[in-house]
Amino acid sequence: MRNKIFFLAIFSIVGFVLLQIPVNTLAGSRVKFTLFDLFAPTSGALAGNSFGIISVFVIQVVNLFFHGFDSFDKGALIRLFPTLFAVWYFSKSDKKQLIIPVLAIVSYNLNPVGRSVWYYSLFWLIPLITYPFKNRFLILKAYGSTFTAHAVGGAIWVWAFNMPALVWQSLIPVVILERSIFALGISASYIFGNNVFALLAKIKLLRNVISYDKRYLLPLVK
Repeated sequence: MRNKIFFLAIFSIVGFVLLQIPVNTLAGSRVKFTLFDLFAPTSGALAGNSFGIISVFVIQVVNLFFHGFDSFDKGALIRLFPTLFAVWYFSKSDKKQLIIPVLAIVSYNLNPVGRSVWYYSLFWLIPLITYPFKNRFLILKAYGSTFTAHAVGGAIWVWAFNMPALVWQSLIPVVILERSIFALGISASYIFGNNVFALLAKIKLLRNVISYDKRYLLPLVK
């Protein structure tokens, strides 16, 4: 339990700081993507699926209260959930995950605006395509993770905000670049965290709580 609390403290401090560093603004809202989006999905892979999801959710809720209700809108509320599904996809192999992008595609295309830009939802086939290879290639796992979050967010966004079809069309090249950056960032974040926590375990500061992958350890840490 002491080790879990220690991990949670480290993760919470780092996560909260990264939540304050914006990367991009979500269309139709004041909500911003932050560096936390690159860091959060790796939490479940390092600390366990359930623990990672709970940690990410708690950090986001605390962040909302920290900034006050003046910054709170529909976008902020919706923003709480997509990252949790990204954590699930990245940290665990479970075929039940595949229903998430499928439901997102269906929900998006049930909306009249979404249906007029149906090809936008093809992005959400990516988690299905990468799933068979996610345990072999870190970058594909990261792509599947970030597009799972994108699927959940997009499926809710199209119903919550009255964005015209032209806006959704204009977002396509943005999504390609943005999610590629996120996938690279998630991969780099995992390699970094994997090595840091492996080193802490090696010097016996943190044991029996972190699962690290020896394939991504640097020679100095092995």
